[in-house]
Amino acid sequence: VSSVLLENCTGCVLCSEDNGCISCHHRLFLLIWRDGIRQAGICVHTCPPGYFGLRGMEVNRCTKCRSPSCESCFSRDFCMKCKEKFYLHKGQCFRQCPPSTAAQPGTRECQETCEPGPWSPWSPCTHEGRTCGCKWGVETRVREVPAATREEGSSCPALLETRKCRMRKHCPGGERCST
Repeated sequence: VSSVLLENCTGCVLCSEDNGCISCHHRLFLLIWRDGIRQAGICVHTCPPGYFGLRGMEVNRCTKCRSPSCESCFSRDFCMKCKEKFYLHKGQCFRQCPPSTAAQPGTRECQETCEPGPWSPWSPCTHEGRTCGCKWGVETRVREVPAATREEGSSCPALLETRKCRMRKHCPGGERCST
């Protein structure tokens, strides 16, 4: 039994026959596996899924992510990747994306959706900056995005539309237009 535990003591500074590693070399992390009331320590270069590395003055330790639905975390309470069937939003895992968010294609991450305001009235019909003259011009309308719903990376629907329009009056001086 002790020879198996000593094989698991690679990278250990202190090793126990019963519990494996107690202390690791300064660049390694101590990972403690619990099985009921029994626990065993091993030294690892990187912490496994569901854990994050916490460096300390005396020992570097693998610490379990608080959320059981978190596959990879940055700190105890900030998830970076969720397990299957969960969606990531602002460091937390959810069964569904929260309101005003949507899952991004190909990822399991929720992103804020952009909720623009109503369309403005159509602008006057213009052609090359003038409101008179040729038969056809262009008019535009816009809609604003309230600052409260605007977040970097949000995907917004169209915020500007243009359409062809018929000019209503001729310019003074009878300027001719080419058709």
